[in-house]
Amino acid sequence: MRTHSPHPSERRPQFSPVPSGKTIPSCLERTPLILFHKPKGVLVTRKDERERKTVYHALPPFVLQEGWVPIGRLDKDSRGLLLFTQNGIIVDRLTEPGRCEKVYDIEIRGRISDDDLSRTLQGLPTSIGTLKVHKITKIREVGPKTQLEVVLREGKNRHLRRLFHALNDHKFHTPLKVLDLKRVKIGPLHLDLPVGAWRFATPDEETQLFSSINMLKPKD
Repeated sequence: MRTHSPHPSERRPQFSPVPSGKTIPSCLERTPLILFHKPKGVLVTRKDERERKTVYHALPPFVLQEGWVPIGRLDKDSRGLLLFTQNGIIVDRLTEPGRCEKVYDIEIRGRISDDDLSRTLQGLPTSIGTLKVHKITKIREVGPKTQLEVVLREGKNRHLRRLFHALNDHKFHTPLKVLDLKRVKIGPLHLDLPVGAWRFATPDEETQLFSSINMLKPKD
């Protein structure tokens, strides 16, 4: 799959990074969605007061210049699938609690018991209130680490990190800690890009996503 190198004959061209000072014409026909594999270490914000690197540094200039905004967030230490759009209605619908499932691959430091897995489904008290997951599956245990697949239908600030920190490793009696968090799916859209790469959604992907949230496809 090509994530850069536009071709003139493509209906929805995919763009290489644009030289500084040069913009991509707004009249080009595009999808209302961009898929981006956010790397660790970058912030999901337009501008940081401390001048730290943001997702817009990793994307072509037209994304910022033409008002593309992220749909939801991933914290600085997380990676994975992030969507961008210019359509506020799409943002509202996809971030509405319970509207769209998001799937995460997570590695934690520590072992989590079956009882604690059940507790994450019921809800755990944290500093920002009760947090829970929609589904959780233990994939494997490797040494002192545990790999999990987690599904959320509603996400709050550092939701999964706070949730697992509220649990203890029963052997060492220390809080569980998220070592790696990667979002691999949003609704029917799967992460299929290398780290730092982006592309426009395909027409089929648009249809599947909007259908999954009972939303008509936005008109051009």
